[in-house]
Amino acid sequence: MSVVSIEAGESQGKYERLIAAAKLVPSAVTIVAHPCDEASLQGVCEAAAAGIIKPILVGPVAKIKKVAAQHNFDISRFEIVDAVHSEAAATRAVELIHEAKGELLMKGSLHTDELMRSVTAKSSGLRTDRRISHVFAIDVPGYAQTLFITDAAINIFPDLDCKRDIVQNAIDLYAGIGLGTPRVGILSAVETVTSKIPSTIEAAALCKMADRGQITGALLDGPLAFDNAVDPEAARIKGIKSPVAGQAQILVVPDLEAGNMLAKNLTFMMKADSAGIVLGARVPVILTSRADSLRGRMASCAIAVLYADARRRASTVAAA
Repeated sequence: MSVVSIEAGESQGKYERLIAAAKLVPSAVTIVAHPCDEASLQGVCEAAAAGIIKPILVGPVAKIKKVAAQHNFDISRFEIVDAVHSEAAATRAVELIHEAKGELLMKGSLHTDELMRSVTAKSSGLRTDRRISHVFAIDVPGYAQTLFITDAAINIFPDLDCKRDIVQNAIDLYAGIGLGTPRVGILSAVETVTSKIPSTIEAAALCKMADRGQITGALLDGPLAFDNAVDPEAARIKGIKSPVAGQAQILVVPDLEAGNMLAKNLTFMMKADSAGIVLGARVPVILTSRADSLRGRMASCAIAVLYADARRRASTVAAA
């Protein structure tokens, strides 16, 4: 069954459809860096129990086992690789990816910058030719589809070339997990191009790059303000006619500050659930927050597993 057919159903929520789809593909061996608190270890255990991931835990063995015992988590089936502290766990987790021991990397209870330092290290990290970027997949109550927001966690003030990769990473994820051809809204404060707001010029340039084949696999429009990117009536009032305006599925923000505030506004004011994944590295990175719900953590794992399966199948086809 494809994610597209599941997405069209009425009986399940948006994340539940993604999780159900992930159960239908092979589970992915997932290297988990420093899962040393209740939230991170519970997410790992739940995803493993659902058959989505096969975890290898990396961190202080005694501490991991103590947390598991305190909260009655059964980790007896999981391999544990000892690392004395969080920084060492991040380094060792990346080494295990290089050793082809896992298809996914997952953040535990360490800080994001600790893990990403190891991921982005020039000589020993997981860099590729593509810029590394982050995608939030947010289940917003009342919005018909899972809303992707990028980049709100990695690139602080991306330039145009960086934004091209940010957009392409998100498109590849959206299509890779089976959701089809996405509608991409390039956000700014206004929907008209003006030299006074540089992000409007970059939005227009990104759309032209799509016209010229420098960005592929999606419908792009921008600049769009947030209201006319997601609300058809707002787009109609402003006189914007495009296949994207009012029904965007991927929102590309001008910079990290704007994206982070937008994502957290939806999470804490709209009570949306948030899932997160880092793209552009050698393997997808499941990047969860301590504030994420268990449902959000499960969705992060599901999205990463679906994407890893798509990459696996594409690699098999290319090698044939």
